[in-house]
Amino acid sequence: MSSNQPKGNGERKIDFLNVDFIRNPFPVYKEIRETDPVYRFPMPNGQLAWVITKYQDAVEILNDSRFVTNYPGNNNDSESKLPPHQEIISRNLLSVNPSDHRRLRRLVQNAFTPRMVEQLRGRIEEITNNLLDKVQSKGEMNLIDDFAFPFPIIVICEMLGVPFEDQDKFRRWSEVIMEGVNNPNFSQQSEQVMIEFVDYLKELIGKRRNNLQKDLISDLISVEDEGDILTEHELYALVFVLIIAGHETTVNLIGNGVLALLEHQEQKEKLKNQPEFIHSGIEEILRYNGPAEVSNMRFATEDMEFRGKHIHKSDLLLISLSSANRDSEQFMNPDTLDVTRKVNNHIAFGKGIHYCLGAPLARLEGEIAINTLLRRMPKIRLKNNQSLLEWRPGMIIRGVKEIPVCF
Repeated sequence: MSSNQPKGNGERKIDFLNVDFIRNPFPVYKEIRETDPVYRFPMPNGQLAWVITKYQDAVEILNDSRFVTNYPGNNNDSESKLPPHQEIISRNLLSVNPSDHRRLRRLVQNAFTPRMVEQLRGRIEEITNNLLDKVQSKGEMNLIDDFAFPFPIIVICEMLGVPFEDQDKFRRWSEVIMEGVNNPNFSQQSEQVMIEFVDYLKELIGKRRNNLQKDLISDLISVEDEGDILTEHELYALVFVLIIAGHETTVNLIGNGVLALLEHQEQKEKLKNQPEFIHSGIEEILRYNGPAEVSNMRFATEDMEFRGKHIHKSDLLLISLSSANRDSEQFMNPDTLDVTRKVNNHIAFGKGIHYCLGAPLARLEGEIAINTLLRRMPKIRLKNNQSLLEWRPGMIIRGVKEIPVCF
């Protein structure tokens, strides 16, 4: 049998769109790590891809310059064939290759250093408490709709300088666009919303150019480093990534995190009674059931042998962050949630040059949101049986649609 095919020894196969797999992919990943860790499978669109399931393999590929995120011929044959609104945002931090990525990241990274993000702590705490104030007296809420979803969109919109009255638009656009990105069967509505989103950004950024203010969009318009500035399209693409990708990361960090704690009451009690463990607790939540199923796509730029498999030039690879973060060769008792875990080099935010720019902000938001929730609602519990929760379809974002809780 060709080394490029699964071993065919009875192990279960990956189906990223299967409801049971989405709910609990970890047993399947464990089997594949043990039997065929560099695993070839058909994507939902029929394209063959490799999925990388072991931690060390994932880290190696994420740091290897021979694997790029934007390979000529693999983006609808050429960027010129993309609809205009998609072409505008196509060259963003998640998709451009090393030289462009380093340039863009250099121009914007100062806004997201841990030191700069820490200055937002007071306002983030205020936003958290305001949202919880709205539901505290009701004794119940939908954790996603009432808290996890609006929370980060308010934070990032305020950072960027999006007017308060427009923030609900961004909530809707973010939800629909990510649903389209995450689910190949959901595209028409996403296309229309993308047009609305880009048109709005054009108008908002145009206004800022004529009236700079103390916000991140104004800073990005003005940013310059050694004579280099962001082009108009780069500015649209960057704001798009900050709002869409950054927002979704935090929504599902909070949702998955609270769900994991409610499923492991002893860990919830430990974190509630010893809030100083919130730093290690957030890292463990990111490892145990992080917000991203896989990294952004990688393409091989040359033929090569990798772990006994022949990878062809232009082959597509998906790095399973969920699988790598449960690898027993890297983590002791990987299927156990332990908010006091001391050694935790997870890759929930990726690795290498594409390491998540907004990781410091997501961490701070997660820490404040979960600590505040446990302090204000110490008896929080699931309203329905965990098995009734519906996970969002798709193969990129990992999160639950709704989490009804009472407290």
